[in-house]
Amino acid sequence: MSEALERHEFGAEVGRLLDLVVHALYSEREIFLRELVANAADAVDRRRFEALTDPALMLPGEAKLRIIPDKAARTLTLSDPGIGMSKAELAQHLGTIARSGTLAFAKSLADAPAAEKPSLIGQFGVGFYSAFMVADRVEVTSRRAGTEEAWTWASEGRGEYTLAPATRDEAGTDIVLHIKSDAEEFLEPIRLQTIIRKWADHITIPITVVRDGQEEPANEGTALWRKPKSEITEEQYADFYRHVAHTFDKPWATLHWRAEGAVDFSALLFIPGMKPFQVVEGERESPLRLHVRRMFITEDAKLLPPWLRFVHGVVDTEDLPLNVSREMLQATPVLGRIRKAVTNRVLSELKSRAKDAEDYAKFWENFGIVLKEGVWEDAEHRQDVAGLLRFRSSAVEGWTSLAEYVSRMKPEQEAIYILAGDSTDALAKSPQLEGFKARGVEVLLLADQIDAFWPERLDSFDGKPLRSITQGDIDLSKLPLEGEAAAEPADLAPLLPLLKDALKDEVADVQATDRLVGSAVVLAAEAGGPDLQMQRLLRRAGRAFGPDRAVLQLNPRHPLIRRLAERAGAGADLAETAGLLLDLARVQDGDTPRDPVAFASRVAAALAAEAG
Repeated sequence: MSEALERHEFGAEVGRLLDLVVHALYSEREIFLRELVANAADAVDRRRFEALTDPALMLPGEAKLRIIPDKAARTLTLSDPGIGMSKAELAQHLGTIARSGTLAFAKSLADAPAAEKPSLIGQFGVGFYSAFMVADRVEVTSRRAGTEEAWTWASEGRGEYTLAPATRDEAGTDIVLHIKSDAEEFLEPIRLQTIIRKWADHITIPITVVRDGQEEPANEGTALWRKPKSEITEEQYADFYRHVAHTFDKPWATLHWRAEGAVDFSALLFIPGMKPFQVVEGERESPLRLHVRRMFITEDAKLLPPWLRFVHGVVDTEDLPLNVSREMLQATPVLGRIRKAVTNRVLSELKSRAKDAEDYAKFWENFGIVLKEGVWEDAEHRQDVAGLLRFRSSAVEGWTSLAEYVSRMKPEQEAIYILAGDSTDALAKSPQLEGFKARGVEVLLLADQIDAFWPERLDSFDGKPLRSITQGDIDLSKLPLEGEAAAEPADLAPLLPLLKDALKDEVADVQATDRLVGSAVVLAAEAGGPDLQMQRLLRRAGRAFGPDRAVLQLNPRHPLIRRLAERAGAGADLAETAGLLLDLARVQDGDTPRDPVAFASRVAAALAAEAG
């Protein structure tokens, strides 16, 4: 055989290109196994296709890819029963970097019926060379189906390769990698099985790994998302969901469809039935798995926007090359079209499921806080997401939507009123609601932190503006009080300037208001400024843009305010009382007094005076 050994130079700038493949094209060394498995699956698909017109090329009854680690010899062998390669094809496909036999073959199939075309994986022709990331020598022995002749291609990846006659009992290819000293982990059967499970679990050809002389299955071999829905059981869907989502619950929704047109892809997505431990914190990127012709590519393709990151599953396309880099992946218009189609499909599913209020409530309680982010950051889908939001209300039990709120608005009502805070229980008791309840006006209660932000971006829904009721310039005069007529208001002309002067460094203004019924005082935000909840959040985060200067509003019908107005008219000093009123308003609003110790002293003194 040594006399027949042929030496050849690589047919490209091998030094630069091999260095690119080994050190730059792939971010993880284990990718080499994905590439070689993809090539083997491609070869099997190609043989299966050619056998349609030449029965002599039919695959053997038990066609599988065998992976054989040999620690003693420090070799890793992949053996497949695919179409194989002739001497000329070995030189053509392995001797020339960046030349793809698969691509040439795919072009030759342009006129073949779609149903008969095998699902081919590689297109760039460089995946094979990733073997040199872990091997200092690679040998490929191959026999073309339909021939008796076998050849061995061998190279150390340094500018040349050799070709020599060989023997192989059956058609197919054996790839032997002589593993580098720093890559011995790839001789461990468990490690190999883990990699295959991660990257090639759903390649249709069975894959086995030899361990202690026994062949052990390494993949399921079924791309569930490519099967008709009628052939899949609920239990199979649930098992696959648990596999991709790494969870143990059942999915709340399963979306399985095939898209054809501007871009072709299959998708199998799941919306979980259980809230994760960290629904908001941590990674904000979509975890959807991108596959190309059944081969896993990445979980970092950002196939859904961050506000749909709770969706798990797989998207598998025919329209991307297997070896596409992350940079190319983000720039390709194909991925952009897939993203748009997948996002719209998830939104459509949510809209459909939202018609069942009880069922949708389960989803909302798990992931509503995440979905709200879409209103804040996604202008394209803002109105669609707004229609999916649900809220607690001051007027109805359970969850309600913006559309339902608008349907219940009073004829004279000009806005959708909201109140944001730290808990719905506290909000339901807030004095901010008194004037609205007295007029039969509904207020939506918002208790998530993001509720202080997104209303500003939405601005309006169904032509109705959103207004926080803590904004001090809301006019309720057009909405008459219901029930008993209210008492006549006291004249606060003597009182207001006294309190404003006493609190001049701590409030923006002191005003009379018709928004209160049972409470004496309330805080309001200045017109045009952030509402009270936003101010609190900014203050807690150390990002307040200035001192708290809310508006202190007084109820002119309250007995306490009436009495203070009388004392102001008599020339009483109300400086201490002014501070007590401000602290009282802060406490009612779920905030803390300016000086808790001083507040406690004032309350104690007031109680002592009352007791005396």
